Amino acid sequence: MHELQRTIILTLYVLYLNRVSGCELFSRFDMPSLFKHGDIMIGGIFPVFNKEISTFRWTQMMIFAIEEINKDPALLSNISLGYRILNSCASPTNTIRAALTLASGPEKMELNSPCPPAISALIAESGSSQSIAVAGTLGPFGVPIVSYFSTCVCLSDRAKYPTFFRTIPSDYFQTKALAALVKRFGWEWIGVIQSDNDYGRGGILAFTEEVQKLGVCIAFVGTILRTYTMDKILHVVEMIKQSTVKVVIAFVPEGDFYPLMKEVVKQNITGIQWIASEAWITATRPSTPEIYRAFGGTLGFVVQKMAIPNLKPFLTGISPYTDPSAAFVRDFWEIMVGCQPVLPGEHTVSYNVYKAVYAIAHALHQLVFCQPVGEKTMRPCLNISEIQPKEVRNKKVKSTISPVHFRNHFGDNVFFDVNGDFPASYDIINWQLKDGQVQHVTLGNFASAANGDYKISIQEEEIVPKSVCSNVCPVGTRKAQMKGKPTCCFDCIQCADGTIANSTADCTPCPQEYWSNEKKDKCIPKTIEFLTYHEPMGIAITVVSLFGASLSLAIMMVFIRYRETPVIKASNSELSCFLLFSLFFVPTVWTCMLRHTAFGVTFALCISCVLGKTIVVVTAFKATFPGNKFAGKFGPAQQRMIVCSCTLIQMIICVLWLKLSPPFPDMVFRYSNKKIVLECNTGSEAAFYAVLGYIGILAILCLVLAFLARKLPDNFNEAKFITFSMLIFCAVWITFIPAYISSPGKFTVAVEIFAILSSAFGLLISIFAPKCYIILIKPEKNTKKHVMGKTLNSKI
Repeated sequence: MHELQRTIILTLYVLYLNRVSGCELFSRFDMPSLFKHGDIMIGGIFPVFNKEISTFRWTQMMIFAIEEINKDPALLSNISLGYRILNSCASPTNTIRAALTLASGPEKMELNSPCPPAISALIAESGSSQSIAVAGTLGPFGVPIVSYFSTCVCLSDRAKYPTFFRTIPSDYFQTKALAALVKRFGWEWIGVIQSDNDYGRGGILAFTEEVQKLGVCIAFVGTILRTYTMDKILHVVEMIKQSTVKVVIAFVPEGDFYPLMKEVVKQNITGIQWIASEAWITATRPSTPEIYRAFGGTLGFVVQKMAIPNLKPFLTGISPYTDPSAAFVRDFWEIMVGCQPVLPGEHTVSYNVYKAVYAIAHALHQLVFCQPVGEKTMRPCLNISEIQPKEVRNKKVKSTISPVHFRNHFGDNVFFDVNGDFPASYDIINWQLKDGQVQHVTLGNFASAANGDYKISIQEEEIVPKSVCSNVCPVGTRKAQMKGKPTCCFDCIQCADGTIANSTADCTPCPQEYWSNEKKDKCIPKTIEFLTYHEPMGIAITVVSLFGASLSLAIMMVFIRYRETPVIKASNSELSCFLLFSLFFVPTVWTCMLRHTAFGVTFALCISCVLGKTIVVVTAFKATFPGNKFAGKFGPAQQRMIVCSCTLIQMIICVLWLKLSPPFPDMVFRYSNKKIVLECNTGSEAAFYAVLGYIGILAILCLVLAFLARKLPDNFNEAKFITFSMLIFCAVWITFIPAYISSPGKFTVAVEIFAILSSAFGLLISIFAPKCYIILIKPEKNTKKHVMGKTLNSKI
C-alpha cells in the first residue's frame, strides 16, 4: 500500500544524506556479498546454503528480477537498480550483522558517523525470527523490508513493524487453511509439533484457536529446534508413539524438523497422516524415498508456484569462471558438480522473491514518475540526484503516491493489505511416490476472500485416515466424557429407555406417545391398552353381563306369567318388575360420558325399588295389628313416588356432573413407559363419589329397614332376603373403592364392571331366587294359605 512508498521516500532521503555527507552510521562487518552498483540500491538477506542448494537460487532470482527490470524501458526508465546480497545462515544473530552491514553502505566510513542506511529497500528474510530481528533493527530508520518466506502472524503488527511487508501470506491465513483441512476430513483428535521460535509458537497458537472453534482436541504439543539435543528429540518421538492420534500437524521449518523426521523413520513409526506447514512441504532434503516410508501421503499447503521464463538459461549460466570474485558462486559450483543439478522448474519461494523485487520497483516507479506504468509519456516528478529534505516532506510530493497494486507478467495481482500482508492463495500438496521418486502432487487449493470467508477444494484420497481419540458412538449410544481427558475422548453409553440417538448427537427423548426400541435408535409407537371384547377378560365379562341380562329378562317373564299367584302378589309384583327392569339395563360397556352416569341412575333405580319393597314389607307387617292404618297410606302411588323421587335425585346429580365436568376418554401414560392406557376419566371425582355415596345411602337405608323387619313370619317375610342382598351389595361396594383406586389400566374398568355385576347378581339371586323356586319347583306352596300360614297360626 502507500506505506511502502512513504518508507521508500524516507529511505531516498537517507540515500541523499548519505551521498552528501559521505559517511555511514554503522560500522561494517566483514561479510561476503553479491554486489552490483545502481542508481538505487536494494539489499537482500538470504540463508545461502543453510538448508539446501536451492536457497542459492533465491539470491539468483533477486538478481534475475533486478536485471529484468533494468532492461524494461517501461519500468524505472533511465534509472538502474543495484543490489547487495548477504548470507544470514538462517541465524537471527547473523541476520542482524547482515542488516547492519547493509546499513553501513559499500564504502568505509567513520565508526561514529551519524549517517543513516544507504539502501532504499531490503528483501529479507526467510525465517520469521530473522525477519523480526531485521524489522526491529532497520524499522526505526524507515527502511521498507519485504520478506519472501516469513509468515509469523506477529509481523502483521503495524505498531511494532510499520515498514514490514511480505509476498507470502501470513500464518493467519495458513492456520485458517489448516483448520479448514481438519474440518473437511472430520479430524477431531490431533497432535501438533512446533518449532521453538516465533514461527512455530505463533503458528500453533493461531491454529489452536481456530480448531477449538470446531471442537477439535489437541492430544499433545511437541516442541523441537535444530539445536536441541537428541534427548529432547527422542522425547517428542515418544509422545508420538504413546499417543493414539492418527494425524499430526508439524508447524516447523524444514531445518528444525529434519532431525525428528530421521528418528521417526528410524523407529519405523507409520500409520500417521502428517500435515505440513509451507516451510517444509516442498523442501528437497526430506523428499526422499527413505523419509517417504514414514511420511508418505503427507498433506500441506504451499504458496502459489510459478515457472519464470528465461530463468533456466540464467541459472545454467552461473559459473565461477565467469566471475571468480562473486560471493557464494564457487561454493555453489562445488556443491552442484557431481550432484544432481538445480532445475529451474516451478518454485514457490523464488516466485515470492521475484514478486518482492517487482513490488519495490513499482513503488519506486510510482514515486519517480507521475504517470502509471504503460503510459506513452512519463514526466518525472521526483529527481533522485537533486532531492532535498523539504521536498520529501512536501505535501505535493506525497499527493503523487498511490498504493502498490499491479498485475505482473503472469496475470497475478500483487498488492499488500493494511497490515502489509499478501493475499492468501495456497495449493494443497500431497507426497506421492512415483518411479522411485517423491513427487509433490497438487490435489487442490485454498483461497481466502477479503470478507474473511474462504474456499477449499481438494481431491479426497484414500490415504487420508480418520483421526479421533474415540470412535464415533454407534446409534443408540451417547457420549460420556472421560474424566481428566479432552472433550474428544469419551466412552459410549447406551441411551436410557425412552430416548434414542440415531446420529452422533446426544440422546433425545421420544415424543410422549412413542417409546425407544431395543437398539435405542428409533422411536416406535407405544402399545395401546384398553379392555376389549376379544381378550379373555373382556369375553368373560361380556358373557356374564349377557347372562345376567338374560336371567333378569327370564325372571321378569316368569313374574309376568305368574303375576296372579299369591307369591307374586305378596312380593309386590310392580316393584319387582321395576327392579328386574333396572337390573336388565345395568350398564357394563357404554360410551365414556354415559358409562358412569347411566350406572348411577340405573343402580339408584334398583336400590329405590328395593327400598320400596322393604317399606312394603314393614307396612304389611304393621297392618296385621288391629287399628293400624299406616299400610293403607302406603299404596301403589306412594311406592311409585318413592322410586321416582329417589331416582330423580340421582338423575339431578348426574346432570350436574355432565354439565360441569363430564367424564371423557383419556390417554394415560403413568402406568407403564411402554404402554398407553385408554381410560374413561371421571372428570369430576367429587361428582363420581357423590353418585356412589348416594347409592350407598339408599343401600344402608334399605339394610336398616330390612334388618328391623327380619323377624316377621317366614312364609310372608321378604326382609331376610333383602337384608342378605343389601349386605352383599354393601360389601361389594365397600371393597370396590380401594380396589378401583389401586387397579392399573384396563383392570380399573374390570374392577368397576365386576362390582356392578356382583352387586346386581346379589340383588337378583337374593330377592328373586326363592320366589322362582316356589313358582317353578314347588308350585304346591304357591297358595294363599301357605303364604299366610304362620301369620294365621299365630293369631289362633
